Amino acid sequence: MSKLFEPVSGLLTVPYEPNESSELRENPPRFTWMPAKPDEDRYMLQVSASERFETDQAETIGPIPYNFYTPSHVYEPGIYYWRYALAATGAAVQSEWSQVRTFTVPAHIPETPLPAPQTRYAETSAAHPRLWLDGQRVEALRGRIREDAATCGFDVFFEKSVRPWMERELICEPERYPDNKRVAKLWRRMYMDCQETLYAIRHLSVAGVLLEDAHIVEQAKRWLLHVISWDPQGTTSRDYNDEAAFRIAQAVAWGYDWLHGFLSEEERAAVRANLLVRTEQVAFHVIERSRIHRVPYDSHAVRSLSSVLVPACIAMLHEEPEAREWLDYTLEYYACLYSPWGGQDGGWAEGPMYWTTGLAYLIDAFNLIRQYVGIDLYKRPFFTSTGDFPLYVHSPDTVRASFGDQSTLGEPPSLKTAYNIRQFAGLTGNGLYQWYYEQVKERDKDADSKFYNYGWWDFRFDDLLYAHDYPAVEPLSPEPGRIEPVKWFRDVGWVAFHRRMDDPNEHIQLIVKSSPYGSISHSHGDQNGFLLHAYGEPIAIDSGYYVAHGSTMHRNWRRQTISKNNLLIDGKGQYAGADKVLCKEAYGVVEEVSSKPGFASVRMNATEAYRETVPYLKQFVREVYWLDDTYAVIVDAVDLEQPGRVSWLMHTLHPMELKGQTFRTIGAKAEMDGRFVYASSGDLMLRQHDQFTDVDPSEYEGLANQWHLMAETKEAKSHRIVTLLVPMKKGEDKFVSYFIDDQDHGIHLYFTNEDGITRMIAVNKAY
Repeated sequence: MSKLFEPVSGLLTVPYEPNESSELRENPPRFTWMPAKPDEDRYMLQVSASERFETDQAETIGPIPYNFYTPSHVYEPGIYYWRYALAATGAAVQSEWSQVRTFTVPAHIPETPLPAPQTRYAETSAAHPRLWLDGQRVEALRGRIREDAATCGFDVFFEKSVRPWMERELICEPERYPDNKRVAKLWRRMYMDCQETLYAIRHLSVAGVLLEDAHIVEQAKRWLLHVISWDPQGTTSRDYNDEAAFRIAQAVAWGYDWLHGFLSEEERAAVRANLLVRTEQVAFHVIERSRIHRVPYDSHAVRSLSSVLVPACIAMLHEEPEAREWLDYTLEYYACLYSPWGGQDGGWAEGPMYWTTGLAYLIDAFNLIRQYVGIDLYKRPFFTSTGDFPLYVHSPDTVRASFGDQSTLGEPPSLKTAYNIRQFAGLTGNGLYQWYYEQVKERDKDADSKFYNYGWWDFRFDDLLYAHDYPAVEPLSPEPGRIEPVKWFRDVGWVAFHRRMDDPNEHIQLIVKSSPYGSISHSHGDQNGFLLHAYGEPIAIDSGYYVAHGSTMHRNWRRQTISKNNLLIDGKGQYAGADKVLCKEAYGVVEEVSSKPGFASVRMNATEAYRETVPYLKQFVREVYWLDDTYAVIVDAVDLEQPGRVSWLMHTLHPMELKGQTFRTIGAKAEMDGRFVYASSGDLMLRQHDQFTDVDPSEYEGLANQWHLMAETKEAKSHRIVTLLVPMKKGEDKFVSYFIDDQDHGIHLYFTNEDGITRMIAVNKAY
């Protein structure tokens, strides 16, 4: 037996799980371990109720092609042991067994086994179509449409999403960038051309088959055969433009599947060959280059499973051997490692916009898998709770009030976010999710005019599929008592405080973040940050503009702490550069959340987020108190190994009135009084400006100014800053009175609101 290589799991790699500290939330457990060989690493897995692994008590599974596995059966509650080894040809063990790890299976947790590869596709048909509907369901829907053209919204789909493509000129194959260097404007044009090509092929194919209309089918074939004439190694290849490649591969998959019976053998072979090449490009990148089964934090690679591998492999299953291999990998990834961006609470570390894009494609893929393969991946705990994430951190009436990269920055939640959450309403029957969908749809009247809508999805096609597959759900307004006033997403380190979400004119949303993901991927250097939206208007905002990913606005402002409601230490923020390891190391921790009537709080620690940039930082702990549902108190504790200055930052859409230790922002609907009620180093120096520092001015030319408050301390080794924030409707002019008692080694601050209710907050002194 050769010695087994067992490397320590790193920040960016998959962990060894389950283990004795794991809390299993689904049965069976998901097994993951670090790879033991650089290539061709196949494994044997043993699970036993005995740590001695006696033959009659041990289950031996393998060979397993990758370093992750989901069993095909559940386990009885109890304590178990597991180990793995490298596998030789066949089912023999080639190496020594690994370290033995243990786990406990509790009773009454969701049962989510994954059918074994040998039997996984036993009930699948070799006939076409198979993406969304099979032949029997095509005939059933066809009959309903003949009786009523409005069935499932088909009439709207036909007029808005089919008819425009029947006479449209074919879109030309995108040209290369000048000198093959990406240009944002040309990238977007290429992107849109490929998205519209997907619309043309998919919608014409589906409508032509459902209506048995030879003219529409012929138009669909015209588009499909035109697209496969494009060079699959050219401008729409994965390596040249992955977003273009995703769309064209999906277009060819839908065309091949739905037009299968209308293509000659020669045409089928040509289309399938093109699809195979395009799918192989994506599979090779995901499995061999990005290796998301080892290092899962690649947003595009993970999304390409849904957007390409699922539809393409289903379309080619039983016809191309590789399709089964890639589909197995995809199903096993979804069953075991998904989602790398969140956990059981349903959070998404990259923020609500990337929740939207990631989940949109995943929803499409899961629906295809459930209907064709018969595997319901929605039963996993993440999917039963993830609808809560947009509900609590991206509420329908809010603007600039959530964290992370957002192509919709400055606008309310996108319509696709609402369509996603409606899917979870249909799955769970949750009326709050349906309420969210209806609120956003009522506001977003011109969805097709916006790139982040029309450039990504066709809502009429979404409506057709959803109305056919899922029941209507009654909306349920989030009145007090129906939602949690404080929602903690432990998996991603986000906490949301809400007052009257059901009424935009009375709604206050305060959210904070200190995430274990740090600034990796589409996350930013904003650990311990906060955002405040009140009475229909953003108050403390996520500042900047979404110009383009990789722009100077994105790299030098949006990702950096300078743009956040946070702290700089000697002018330096958290690490948010290009090194993924340092980004993941720049993490924060939500240490405690408490909630009782009138008094809610969160304590966060972002010390490690500054480790690379401020190595002499000993600690940065921020406590946020949300009191009597009307005002906030923020307590910042910074300790340094050498004297330094702290800059307290806040960003608004309007110029602020600065006076002494106070700042006031006045908007169209709301205003806020801010006061530094205590600073251990003495009065802070307040100033504001309306510039985006280190950003190319051409990127924000013509865009409205934003205002940036910087309150700077005197130099000291320790700092304690207490800030009072009182949001109010415009013209209310209310205030919260306070006094300080500092007779002993601590400081006690007492705050009294307009109803005469007094709350006390204790702060340790700085020495």
